[in-house]
Amino acid sequence: MILGINGIIASSISGVDPDAAAFFARVTAAGGTLTTTEQTAINTLVVQMKADGTWTLMKAIYPMVGASAAACAQNLKSSSFTGTFTSGWTFASTGITGNGTSAYMNTFFNPANESSVASNDFSMGVYLRTQVGGTDSQMGNFGASGDVLMIANYNSTNVLYRFFTTLDDTGANSGNVSKGLTSLSTLTTSTQKVYKQGTLIYTGTRTTTIKGSKDIYVGGINGIALYSAAQFAFSYIGNGLTDINVSNYYTAIQAFQTTLSRQV
Repeated sequence: MILGINGIIASSISGVDPDAAAFFARVTAAGGTLTTTEQTAINTLVVQMKADGTWTLMKAIYPMVGASAAACAQNLKSSSFTGTFTSGWTFASTGITGNGTSAYMNTFFNPANESSVASNDFSMGVYLRTQVGGTDSQMGNFGASGDVLMIANYNSTNVLYRFFTTLDDTGANSGNVSKGLTSLSTLTTSTQKVYKQGTLIYTGTRTTTIKGSKDIYVGGINGIALYSAAQFAFSYIGNGLTDINVSNYYTAIQAFQTTLSRQV
């Protein structure tokens, strides 16, 4: 049995997925709490991801629930890659907001150390609730010979990103928006894809396949002084996703956010 929130044995409640129950227990053990609505939203998300086939492809999922560092640092997928927040974050039921100057969360996910992901089999993404532009940087590492990074609305024009390369690429950002889900995925050694709200907006090319040896940050980019002032309501790291995977994942994440009344 797994002790859930508010003393409930979560694994014994009909309909609670064991992976969701394990997440509830990690939040409690860390000193965090979740509302009943947040627990319901998490459980529904896990069940839907398993039905869609995206659950097994994930390495780290940060649903940003619980309105505290203790809760938001927890990885929904497993007990690995528990995040650590610097100072400068604001925690609320709607998500986490950085100060734009120094705040980040270290995921401790170092691509070079993880044999379960490859330079041709990787994805990551963020769900933002606020509009940002300029060089507001949401996720990644830099200066590790094989960078992975994301700027969802670079100079209010494009998605700027790197995928295991030292060269920037930019994907056309229809509507010049950062709000909602921005996803990056690669399943080949030569192409990388950018998605907004589950829809493919750009396919880029690359020639390098080096996996950088720095931890991935959320809320900033490890190795360069660029940080985010956005409000984050979800972030993930995983194996490569197909177009259908990304579409299904967005649908599941959007339903999750809608249950929490924080969808955009």
